[in-house]
Formats: sequence, structure tokens, C-alpha cells
Amino acid sequence: MNDDIVRIFDTTLRDGEQAPGCSMTVEEKRQVARQLARLGVDVIEAGFPAASPGDWDAVRAIAEDARDWPLTPIICGLARATRKDIEAAATALATAERRRIHTFLATSDVHLKFKLQMNRQQVIDRVSEMVSYARTFVDDVEFSPEDASRSDVGFLHDVLRAAIDTGATTLNIPDTVGYTTPDEYFALISGIFTEVVAGRHITISTHCHDDLGLAVANSLAGVQAGARQVECTINGLGERAGNAALEEVVMALRTRRARYGADTRLRTEEIGRASRLVARCTGVRVPPNKAIVGANAFAHEAGIHQDGMLKNRDTYEIMHAEHVGLEGGRLVLGKHSGRAALRAHLATLGHTLEDAECDAVFARFKEVADRKKVVDDRELEVIVAGETHRGSSTYRLELVQVSCGTHAIPTATVKLRGPDDRELVAAAQGDGPVDAVCRAINDCVGDIGELIEFSVDAAAEGINAVGGVSIRLRERAARHDDGDMPAHDEAPKFTASGFGVHTDIIVATAEAYVAAVNGLIRTRARQMAEVAA
Repeated sequence: MNDDIVRIFDTTLRDGEQAPGCSMTVEEKRQVARQLARLGVDVIEAGFPAASPGDWDAVRAIAEDARDWPLTPIICGLARATRKDIEAAATALATAERRRIHTFLATSDVHLKFKLQMNRQQVIDRVSEMVSYARTFVDDVEFSPEDASRSDVGFLHDVLRAAIDTGATTLNIPDTVGYTTPDEYFALISGIFTEVVAGRHITISTHCHDDLGLAVANSLAGVQAGARQVECTINGLGERAGNAALEEVVMALRTRRARYGADTRLRTEEIGRASRLVARCTGVRVPPNKAIVGANAFAHEAGIHQDGMLKNRDTYEIMHAEHVGLEGGRLVLGKHSGRAALRAHLATLGHTLEDAECDAVFARFKEVADRKKVVDDRELEVIVAGETHRGSSTYRLELVQVSCGTHAIPTATVKLRGPDDRELVAAAQGDGPVDAVCRAINDCVGDIGELIEFSVDAAAEGINAVGGVSIRLRERAARHDDGDMPAHDEAPKFTASGFGVHTDIIVATAEAYVAAVNGLIRTRARQMAEVAA
């Protein structure tokens, strides 16, 4: 084995599946195993054959499937240090071209006293007997002293020597309850090399749990101490707080190879697919802030970060999403985003805006982002449409408030800022909240138009999606002095459209109505100027 290559021992299908609620069917396990092979892991711990008939079936199926894979990893089965467990693992693995039995026995005093009820010599004798028995079935035997990190170091060394002497080829050193720290784990692994391995061709492996959030850090400390196998799981699944996350270990070694002096053989571009598959099969969602595979791992919202990313990705990315099979360099448009990021993203959507238009769109974007956190492309299109069609305002909406319900008369109050900076406030009732809002606006500006078209479109899915409202008004004919309406052919023909966008559809309606009113006023003024000319 090359000294600069770290083997990846994936235990998603065994330790990962032991996480509450993460059980998988045989077919789901086969799918995950195939993806792990595509990823290029060195060892797949396919299950615990003695645990249940279903687990035995899964290990057997994966062992058979592996014979047809282009790249064949070692297929491993877990077994307690008993003849029955070892026999179950051996029969399940029988058809695999490359197979390993992984047997274990606890070595900490608390486990010996309360769980095993064995003394230290009995443990040493059992390890010797069961490792020897496993070697009668396979040439590749791995031994784990469970709860090694809380074991007496001298006794732990004695147990490991017994395992080597009776045929173990890999010694795995579990931090079973996530208790140790990186400096302690480094010292533990270093001591095993010095006091136990002593130049023999034995692989030392790490198996760290995340109870204190140190599983990956401890695994990397083990690599620094000389361990050349890391046991880990996709998405960090596992008992309690989980195991060391494969994707984090692998990308830490790849990104900081000069620091660790080692790397893996994995095809890292398959990591994203493996993560999504495991999440789907187990039903356990990957948190958005999860390192490497979370939705936010390669997303940028803060304006300062987005500006740097637009200039050079290396400013805020130490690795690229494409390296792990994900879409990268994503600029998330939210309330922290800057003008440059918004303008650049709008350009990718085909919008080249003048400075004034960009300012208006940016202001409205910020208003929307404050209400709904993230603004997607469809909602941006609505915002752009609303702001670039708004034009100069004669009236500006400043407040709208609506009261309605099954036992209430729909009532709307609006406040507008009118010509010469006048403040106009009105309240009105209507058949519904939209009608009440339009009536209140008419009370402020005069009943100058009649509604001839009203449409609402949700820009995206979800309860807090931005809605766009389109309104078309036709100028209402002025009455004669005697109060009669003019003849039909005297009625003016021009119309104007308004567009509003907001997470509150009633507010969007008010904005659209005011915009249409302003359009009528501008159109009338333009026509009067043409007549006067």
C-alpha cells in the first residue's frame, strides 16, 4: 500500500443505517453500494449479517453484485467476536471476489464490567480465538477494540498484539462514543505504531463518532499520526450524532494535501450524487449548512462575498463545487446581496438595465428579500417587469391597510404621496379587499379610470412567494355640467397599464392600480400637449 494513499472504508450501509430511522431495503442498499463503487471507495462495509435475515440478504446481494462492477471494492461484513456471527459474515460474503470479515470486542473497563462481564485475560483470549477463526474463512481480517479511546492504553496494546499475532491485517481504533480530542487521538495512534505495530505490515484505521463534533478532526489527526484507512459514512450518518463524514474527510485531504501528505483514490465528482442518493434512501435530509454537500456549501449571499466571487472564485472558495459533482459558484440573492451581484445575475437572465432602472429594481429587490429571505429567478423577473414599467410617478403609494374576513365588511385605508409632495389619505369599503383598495385610491386621486383588466400571477411556489398583479385602466369619461354622461362616441379611448409586485397580493394590487393611474395621467398630459401644439 502506498504510504501517501488513505483507504476509505465506507460504513454507510452498516453504521450509517444504525442511525434511528435510517433503515434501508435490500434494493436501496444495492443502489447505494453501486454508487459507492462508482465513487471509488476501497472498502464497503455492507452490513452486519448476523443482525437480521434482511441484513444477511443485503450483504449477500452486494457481494454478488460487486462481481460485475468495473472497479471492485473489498466487501466487508461486521461480526461480533463469536463463532455464530463470524460464520454468518463468512457465508454472506462467500461469493465476493474481495472480502473482509470485521470483528470486534470492547476493551474499556466500563464495557468489560457492565456489558461483557469479562476480565482482561478473557478478552485477550477471545480476541485471539475469534480472529484465528475468521482467518479460516478469509485472508483479510479487521479487528476493532470497541471504545478504544476510553480503554487503558497498556491493556489496549496487549489486545492489539494478540489480534496481530493471530492474523488480523487491519487494526481499527474506534472512538466509539466520540469522547477523544484530536491531540489525544494523535497520541493514541502514534503509540500504537510505536508499541504495537513496530514495523509490521499492518494497516491502522480510524473510526470516529461525532458526539462532540470532532469526528472529522479526530480522523484527520489519526491520518497525521500514520493511519492509512479512515472509516466514515456518506453525509456523516451513524449512531447518535453520527460518524465522520466521508465527504469532509476526503475533501480535507484533497484540499490540504500538502498539510497531510496523503490523499485518497476517490472520484470526488461522484460525492454529490452519493449524498443525494443516501438522503433519498434514508429519508434524512442534508442540512443546508452541511459542509461539502449542503445546499449552501457553495452559495454566496453577502454582498462583499458576491463581489469577490464575481472577480475571482478563489476569493471565497477553497474548492469548487464541480469537484464534488455539484453546481457551484451560486450567488444566492437575499437581503445581504449587493448591487453588483444583482446586476450580474440579471445580466445572465437577459436584462441589461440603465443605472436608474437598476437602482429601482435593487430597492424593490431589497424590500422583497427582507420579507422572504431568498428571491429566485422567477420572482426577479416579476420585480424587473414591475420596476422598469413603473416610469416617473405622479402618485406614490406609501401605505395600504386592509380589514376583511367572513364576518367583516372589506375595508381599505391607503396613504399616497401626490403632486407637490401632498399626503393623501382615504378609506373605503368594497365587495372585497381588492375592490376596497381601488375605491380608496380613487378617493385620493379622483375617479379617473375604470378597471377593465385584472390578473394575478404567483412568481414561484410556496406560501411566501412573490405575486405580480397586472391592471389595465381605461380613462373614465368626464360628466357634462348637467350630470349626464357623454355620448359613446365622445368617450376617450386611451388606456394605461400598471404592474405591482409584492409578497402581499393586496399591496401588489395597490401598487399596480396606482401605477395605472399614473399612466393615465401621463397619457392625458401627453395628448393635451399634442393638441396644444
